[in-house]
Amino acid sequence: MRMLVRLALGLFVLKAVVAGPRFSRQVDLDSYDNANYDVDLDNSNLENQDIYDYEDGLTIDDPQIEIGTLAPPDYNYPVPEASLEEEVEEEEEEELPLTPQLIPQGSGGSGVLMGPDTQKGMPTCLLCTCLGGSVYCDDLKLDSVPPLPKDTTHFYARYNRITKINKSDFAFMNKLKRIDLTANEIMSIDERAFLGLPELEELVIRENHISQLPALPETMSLIDGSHNNIGSKGIHREAFKDMTSLLYLYLTDNHIDYIPVPLPDSLRSLHLQRNNIQMMHGDTFCNLKDFNYIRNALEDIRLDGNPINLSRTPQAYVCLPRIPIGDLI
Repeated sequence: MRMLVRLALGLFVLKAVVAGPRFSRQVDLDSYDNANYDVDLDNSNLENQDIYDYEDGLTIDDPQIEIGTLAPPDYNYPVPEASLEEEVEEEEEEELPLTPQLIPQGSGGSGVLMGPDTQKGMPTCLLCTCLGGSVYCDDLKLDSVPPLPKDTTHFYARYNRITKINKSDFAFMNKLKRIDLTANEIMSIDERAFLGLPELEELVIRENHISQLPALPETMSLIDGSHNNIGSKGIHREAFKDMTSLLYLYLTDNHIDYIPVPLPDSLRSLHLQRNNIQMMHGDTFCNLKDFNYIRNALEDIRLDGNPINLSRTPQAYVCLPRIPIGDLI
């Protein structure tokens, strides 16, 4: 009896399981026959290609755009006539040969690129050294002043063999400020050689053989005529009176027998050593009528080497900040 009951319950459970959807689906899958379901993968891919052609399946109507880099088109833009003319002019300028530019000539020169020609057959700035407005012609055995460029401001021709200064040597040199002719063999200077120089301030003619000091413009600030042969008649009367900018006057080692008065109030230094000065007046430096007059600028007076006793004229120094240097006995 119990055995029949157990068989009945087993059949009931089995029936319930078989009736479930999961079991029926698994049975269906297992029931496939591999022999009946032999799929040709190669043919399947070809057949499916026709079915699933993604390119044919595109429905976008816009054209496909290929992105790339293209050179810009070579456009020939029209060129203005003015530009064409400028190009032609530039080509003509490039074809022109280089030629030396002329420099305005100074005192009678030819005025080429390196300055006017000298007597030695070469331009001044090739024979000498030109730096800005300065011309250096030192120790070149020159026997005359070379023609200078017109814009020369400072001229140096020391230690040469120049024997004479002509009126034309510095003609039209309107910018010339300094002339230095130290240690030449100059014996004479034209009386008006320097008067036509409106900017001249400094003249150095020491160590030459000059016996006559030429007339000089009122713009002078320094005059050095030391170591020459300037005598009593070698200086014009009141030669320095109107030189209101004169600071330094050097006339040492000459043959001067007096102090060249009147001297401008601007003067700071007066050197007259080793001359032949034998006497001095009370008003040589001071104004005896005005005891309030003081010459504060004149601090350097050299009279040593002259046959003069400075102690004999004490009133001549009352307006000076310092007593002159010289013999006191």
